[in-house]
Amino acid sequence: MHSFLGDLGLLRDRRFSLLLTARTISMLGSSFAPVALAFGVLNLPGATATTLSVVLTAQSLPMILFMLIGGVIADRLPRQRVMMAGEFLLATGYFGLAVMLLTGWTPLGALAAAAALAGVASAVTYPALTGIIPEVVPADRLQTGNALLGLGANASRVAGAVLGGATVVLFGGGWALAVSGAMFAVAGLLIANLRLTPGERARQEAHSVLADLRDGWREFRSRQWIWVVVAQFSLLVMAVQAGHGVLGPLMAKESLGGPAAWSAFLTGEAVGTIVGVLVSLRVRPRRPILVAVLLCLPTALPYVTLGVGAPLWAIVGAAFVLGVCFDVFGVLWQTTMQREVPPEALSRVSSYDVLGSLMFGPIGLLLAGPAAAVFGTQQALLGCAALVLLSTLAALLSPGVRNLRAPQPAAPVAQA
Repeated sequence: MHSFLGDLGLLRDRRFSLLLTARTISMLGSSFAPVALAFGVLNLPGATATTLSVVLTAQSLPMILFMLIGGVIADRLPRQRVMMAGEFLLATGYFGLAVMLLTGWTPLGALAAAAALAGVASAVTYPALTGIIPEVVPADRLQTGNALLGLGANASRVAGAVLGGATVVLFGGGWALAVSGAMFAVAGLLIANLRLTPGERARQEAHSVLADLRDGWREFRSRQWIWVVVAQFSLLVMAVQAGHGVLGPLMAKESLGGPAAWSAFLTGEAVGTIVGVLVSLRVRPRRPILVAVLLCLPTALPYVTLGVGAPLWAIVGAAFVLGVCFDVFGVLWQTTMQREVPPEALSRVSSYDVLGSLMFGPIGLLLAGPAAAVFGTQQALLGCAALVLLSTLAALLSPGVRNLRAPQPAAPVAQA
């Protein structure tokens, strides 16, 4: 068993503390941004929902398109420098949006270009983050490191949702976006001080980008447990996007009392993510991917409770369970990838993971409204629950998912 004090001892490591602080501040900036951007754009003269849709699409599309390239860059170059550049690009994009909103010069093309820059920066930063953690954290403490990084990120999401909304109300979307940009800049400066030495990652011969992508794909598909779970999540995320993005808020409006009920749902989920990190500090399953996939089964509960018209307290409780399960899943998944995938290919494999997991999400958003209109909101939510359960049960059929074992800690050497 690992003690909490032993886990927290990792915070005494200077490099990990810098990485944790940088990631926490960056996530706080990311949590400020959605509210600031949405209301900042919608409050522009003549702006409509279509205006906001164009800006958000300009941000999300480059993030998807450049994710694989981001993985290649992070495997080729020092990941510290890639992360630093990504944070500074995020700062540039959000400062650009802030200046436009504050000055009133807001042509749609310029807003979309700044948002696209932020999307490209996100595509560069995430694969580098996945790969840099094993360079900073000792192999036997990877799960602890991932859990503590998750704790900081989840706390930032909760705080950012509250503080970001308050900043928009008090000062306006432009100033809130400027605060986001400042946070990304601070995160970049902290990453610059990690001072990783070149010898901590093997040097690779130069290849074309396509060759690097093929090598990354080879590493990705050679591990059954990875591609099976990514296929599972492509369907699971589609259901979650539909349920969280459209059907859940619609159900809250129709029969639960409106925004306050949905806010309670999201709060329950957010609290669950923090508790999930604490759980992930304690559990060390011998079959981490099996346990991680099994934890996906309870994530259908929120859509079941919403679909059957359960009372609000039960729905919020189900959201809490979803938060716990997804967070423990995330820590086990990241830790196992970092242990099993060669360091020189880790960022590329991570980029395939993210791309595959998210690729059907927009389809879920697109189909949710028509499904509610044709079948009813409750039936559509039950359909989301069924998709979560079926995709998870299908993943459990994989021997790679069931049988992968975590390395066991070495036995202490007896003293003479």
